[in-house]
Amino acid sequence: MTVLHLRGVLLPDEIERDVWLVDGRLTFDCYAGAAETISDGGYVLPGFVDAHCHIGLAPEGHVPNPAGQAQQATRDRDAGALLLRDAGSPVDNTGVQRRDDLPRLIRAGRHIARPYRYIRDLGVEVEPDDLVAEVERQAGRGDGWVKLVGDWIDRSTGDLGPVWPDDVLKDAVARAHELGVRVAVHVFGEDALPALITAGVDSIEHGTGLTDELLDEVVRRGIAVVPTLINIDNFPGIAASGEAKFPIYSAHMRALHATSRQRIRLAWEAGVPIYTGTDAGGSMHHGLVREEIRALVGAGIPNAEVIAQSSWRAREWLGLPGLVDGAPADLIVYDADPRVDLATLVKPQRIVLRGAVVT
Repeated sequence: MTVLHLRGVLLPDEIERDVWLVDGRLTFDCYAGAAETISDGGYVLPGFVDAHCHIGLAPEGHVPNPAGQAQQATRDRDAGALLLRDAGSPVDNTGVQRRDDLPRLIRAGRHIARPYRYIRDLGVEVEPDDLVAEVERQAGRGDGWVKLVGDWIDRSTGDLGPVWPDDVLKDAVARAHELGVRVAVHVFGEDALPALITAGVDSIEHGTGLTDELLDEVVRRGIAVVPTLINIDNFPGIAASGEAKFPIYSAHMRALHATSRQRIRLAWEAGVPIYTGTDAGGSMHHGLVREEIRALVGAGIPNAEVIAQSSWRAREWLGLPGLVDGAPADLIVYDADPRVDLATLVKPQRIVLRGAVVT
């Protein structure tokens, strides 16, 4: 057994101390045997979390083969994302979970959508009468999460609109909670949000339609938001592609993009938990957690807050501890404090996953 040792300033406690990595876990008790020192000095924080990505999806389409999925997860790992929440995938990606050299993966099963109200061949498509039953099925296929599509373009109106009737939505979320799973919901626009919030969903993905009037209730219910800002930057292109057929929708998407940074900043200022997610696997490749961190800072959330919610706070939200005795040894070492200088993110001194140095 190889035991590793490092010394540095541990975040968020800001205490410099010695740490030993034994059997994939942290210990602060001095190890009596031989240990290899991998770092002496610097800042140590829990690995980053990409709280919204899709292992098994790529801009080119589905990636069903394990080798391709491993390549995606490796790109995430090498960018510092050591914990991934897969927010819906049409393929079996459990092979990633069986590899110790790849990030930890928490899965949400497949997207639950409605016929003609989402991207073709991506989600499981059911009518409202079957929503609760499909939530039950997907709850058994994920790792404590299910993913609903909350709004999409309604061709009868030519604009974004709610996908599910309010009463059915409420029953589906309640059933998920009875089964002990949380509900993540895709939503771009404004109109679907009141019913989703009232139903008690656990995380709002994208959330570009969040208005000031909704924020107090989002905070009261403890609902998190995962903005995926670097994906939202694709809205103008999406709008342009639909301009000829759906001009109202296109104008709406442009407006949502224009206000996205302000709305996310106001949500954070109101006390809404904001977590980092890239939406990698759809229109973008994997390995972009640092770009999303920069985008959140660019939206006006302070560096230190973004680093916290990208690391130890997101891990706690998803059920994993930070740098405490006995915790999994998933960490990054930087020469400088990333809360002060984001430039240091591209130069990790060490990335350690399950107690093994990967870079």
